[in-house]
Amino acid sequence: MAAITAALIKQVREDTGAGMLDVKKALTEAEGDVARAKEIIRAKGIAAAGKREGRKAQEGTIASKVVETANGETGYAVELNSETDFVAKTPKFVEFADEVLGYAVAADASTAQELEEAKAGDSTVKVAVEEAAALFGEHVKVGQYAKVSGEHVEIYAHKKSAEMPPSIVAMIATDKAGAAVAHEAALQISAMGAQWLTREDVPADVVESERRVATEKSLAEGKPEKIVPKIVEGRLNAFFKEVVLLEQPFVKDPSKTVGELFKEVGGTATAFVRIEVGKGAEEE
Repeated sequence: MAAITAALIKQVREDTGAGMLDVKKALTEAEGDVARAKEIIRAKGIAAAGKREGRKAQEGTIASKVVETANGETGYAVELNSETDFVAKTPKFVEFADEVLGYAVAADASTAQELEEAKAGDSTVKVAVEEAAALFGEHVKVGQYAKVSGEHVEIYAHKKSAEMPPSIVAMIATDKAGAAVAHEAALQISAMGAQWLTREDVPADVVESERRVATEKSLAEGKPEKIVPKIVEGRLNAFFKEVVLLEQPFVKDPSKTVGELFKEVGGTATAFVRIEVGKGAEEE
């Protein structure tokens, strides 16, 4: 059994929003296993206590672009973070984000690390970003980075308000036929936040965790044990409809799924990504 330390309690509290007493009970029941403690908290339906504690606010914007390639198209998206939205909405900051995006395209970077190591004039992107911090008077950094390729790539950049630059970018790759509904799919990704393209893409450990939570919740509700498996499958299907893009109800016509939207045009979605400002990994 792992020792239930203050650091362990703090970690689970930050990840779940549950109260200290509930977290202690869950960790004790899970014998110090953090992942299991989180499952117990979810299974018991413990409501989040509020925003994550101690998290530093991350502002900024996302620059994105689609370029033609020998095999179709490639979409690039770069999150550039600042400390305040005041800096994030300035024309110079937005221009600098576009400049960093240009370096990403030129280097055909596949990861944020590759981008930071990419050439920027006589130096690197990492150095250019560090130097920009002095210009803006705030800590500036490269946040999330994404690259998607396919026969067709569609980008939707969402602004939360007219005066702010894009803070959510959705990119989806499709075949040529799928291009007909790619824009609608990109809007769906932006609004509904799907995490995987198909249910087969959902990691096995995630599915197993959801199954355990659904089972324990059903038993805690007093459901007859013989019908629990059927209830669990129903709850799993509901989970897939929430997190799997092709199984989500289409927001503009909930009578059909996004998958059915593509079938109507004889098209296929092959990959997608969604980036939202401030939703990447925390700074250490």
